[in-house]
Amino acid sequence: MSGTVDPGREAKVRASFARQNLMATFGAEIVALGPGECRIEAPILPAARQQHEVGHAGLTFALGDSAAGYAALTLMPEEAEVMTAEMKINLLAPARGERLVATGRVVKAGRRLTVVTAEVAVEAAGETRLIAVLQGTMVAVIPG
Repeated sequence: MSGTVDPGREAKVRASFARQNLMATFGAEIVALGPGECRIEAPILPAARQQHEVGHAGLTFALGDSAAGYAALTLMPEEAEVMTAEMKINLLAPARGERLVATGRVVKAGRRLTVVTAEVAVEAAGETRLIAVLQGTMVAVIPG
């Protein structure tokens, strides 16, 4: 990650992430945060595996979407929250391994809309392999 997010913004991102019950269910955590960047990691738990005993695409999507969304939130106005407007995923390989690592990045930040990407990799036996790429648009939601 390049650069640092100011402490107030980082606290806001982490508090927002902590309110996501799905991320807690998956055992996910933000492991790195920078301006326009976020990395989230999660183990591939038995409850998140599909019938072939690999990580479910829903897990892959959720982690990539959240990493991209929180990357966007680091650049949004202080009063804003973030929501996904649209997101596309290309699944490149099965999530066969122990852990997923999702890295979200801002492509272009606007006043209300932010274009984002994410890459999701699987860690298996000490190696990391890219399994998905996502691209989408996040919207800044201003309360009130």
